[in-house]
Amino acid sequence: MNKRSMTVLALTASFLLVGIPARAEEGMYLFTNPPTKELQKKYGFRPTADWLERVQKSCVRFGYGGSASLVSPNGLVMTNHHVGRGQLQRLSTKDHDLIADGFYAETLADEIKCPAAEVNILWTIKDVTSQVKSAVKPGMSPAEANKAQRERIADIEQKAEKDTGLNCDVVTLYHGARYQLYSYKRYTDVRLVMAPESSVAAFGGDTDNFEYPRYCLDMSFFRIYENGKPIHNEYYLPWSAAGARDGDLVLVTGHPGRTNRQYTFDHLKFLRDVSYPHYLSYLWRREVQLLNFSERSAENARIASSYLLGVQNGRKAITGMYAGLLDPAVMQKKQREERALRTAVSNNPDWQAQWGDAWDEIAKAEKAHTAMYEDYSMLSGRGSFGGSRLFRIARSLVRMADELPKPSAERLPPYQDASLDSTRLRLFSPAPIYPSLEIESLTSGLSYMAEQLGGDDPMVTRVLAGKSPRERAAELVDGCTLADVATRRKLAEGGKAAIAASQDPMIRLAYDIDPPARAVQKRYEDEVEGVEREAYDKIGSARFAVYGEDIPPDATGTLRLAYGTISGYTEGTTNVPAFTTFGGMYERHADRKGNPAFSLPENWLDGKSKLNLDTPFDFVCTADVVGGNSGSPVINADGDVVGLVFDGNIESLVWDTAYTDHVARTVAVDTRAIIEALRKIYHADRLANEMQGR
Repeated sequence: MNKRSMTVLALTASFLLVGIPARAEEGMYLFTNPPTKELQKKYGFRPTADWLERVQKSCVRFGYGGSASLVSPNGLVMTNHHVGRGQLQRLSTKDHDLIADGFYAETLADEIKCPAAEVNILWTIKDVTSQVKSAVKPGMSPAEANKAQRERIADIEQKAEKDTGLNCDVVTLYHGARYQLYSYKRYTDVRLVMAPESSVAAFGGDTDNFEYPRYCLDMSFFRIYENGKPIHNEYYLPWSAAGARDGDLVLVTGHPGRTNRQYTFDHLKFLRDVSYPHYLSYLWRREVQLLNFSERSAENARIASSYLLGVQNGRKAITGMYAGLLDPAVMQKKQREERALRTAVSNNPDWQAQWGDAWDEIAKAEKAHTAMYEDYSMLSGRGSFGGSRLFRIARSLVRMADELPKPSAERLPPYQDASLDSTRLRLFSPAPIYPSLEIESLTSGLSYMAEQLGGDDPMVTRVLAGKSPRERAAELVDGCTLADVATRRKLAEGGKAAIAASQDPMIRLAYDIDPPARAVQKRYEDEVEGVEREAYDKIGSARFAVYGEDIPPDATGTLRLAYGTISGYTEGTTNVPAFTTFGGMYERHADRKGNPAFSLPENWLDGKSKLNLDTPFDFVCTADVVGGNSGSPVINADGDVVGLVFDGNIESLVWDTAYTDHVARTVAVDTRAIIEALRKIYHADRLANEMQGR
């Protein structure tokens, strides 16, 4: 993070310290509890039930961590280039790199089916709090209560899927104080329609990532098919003809990932002192290795590009979040808020008896988590085994064979009936697997395990089997047969007997370490997850008793509604305007000539004279978003699309913990730029006409 960004974060925190009240724009609201009063009071806008239903059913959860929206009645889906990048990677070949070169289907017949793609549209929402909580009986330990609630949730999901035919998830809200059943329409025939070149979609590269001003056409378009034909959807977001102006109300509807604004002070300290530093060390290491791998050949660069982009983005994002937690002002504000709530509870004897011990229980859980963190993260956490796809496939096959004979409610979540179709879709994906990248990834993961646990650690020696990390990785990958989808299917169909008989070295590794991996997972569920669930249930109840339900819950990767205004800001003595233009992009290209991150493809250089260079390109607004909102539509009060969220500036990364709109902003592509580029650079009139209803 540069000095300017650190200064701004400190300035942001100083505003929090002096106790400026939270702006009304703060919050990622449930569709069942929208900020109606605030919108009516400040903007004269009252979202009706029909408006909310149309917007909800026009929003799309893209894959397993992105947002999107339907923008025509013919299944056309708009999201970011970086959200769709994984699909572009899977469709690319050595001779045709869709990420670098872009793609446009001139006809429906040219639209390309994406392997293992999945999109979901939230159809119904139902409160199931009483059903989930009734699973807990008096006298149960936190571990027993956690197990009972997980089994009840699985039963609710299974019954709902049977009754509705929809894909159903029970969503935990307020960290366990409330539960809602979300039922989705699920589609698995998703086809690529259009994507620009990565040099335009990610103009500025890592240098400009999480910065502003920006000049990125970070968009891609897909289409949902059913029975071999595009769906005809009743609900979609019309395209705004006029766009938006500085000061306008805008709303963002998408799937924000996770926030920790309602975490306890001790839980935040765990993130600050254990989780974030550990993850950052992994990301820095992985980034260097992927850069080295990419520089060995053009083909290496192509096959690693999506992974490298994800690692760089994660590294920069976590760095910003970590900086927020390292700022004493942010942490002091959190501590004051917690003390105020605890004081209110302690002053009421009934509340104290019911909820008073919750904060101490969270502190106890974080100590337990710290003690097991290395073992858990190496065996089951983010980046375990270097993110090797072959290892993930092997582990999934091993666990599927063990889990499927059990009743659904007793299985691990990915293998319960409600999730099984999605698990199988990923497991049997025909997307290419690259042995050279697999060896590199696995070498990285095995080396990191040795670094963290020590070369003589029993698990390390067990996994390495007397070889160096690279020798072991090469042995595992070279002998692995799981790149073949038919082999995976045969093993899955054969169940436990087939797994036990398999001599595939990756299967043998996954099988060998599964007992200790399950053991540390069980320990985590009992000593951390179960305790946190029970304690946060109490804290949520206390929060409701003191403040009511006007404060929205932390983000959970599910559909939310945020709002704000299009607004520039002042950075030191510099006024940063709300909008950038095409002309500004060409100026930045000329200014940074020779830097590959700021290069433009030939069609953009040749097409400059055709463009209206004053066309608004990207803009910033105060709507409250975090990771997972990428691909979210920005809409106006009429429900028309005016932009496409793709980032936040670096000052917004503190929003994971605390919201401020002093200089923090959400960054979006302007819809006017999208149409201008489609018509004048890509000659994609078919697509532009469909979006504009022509």
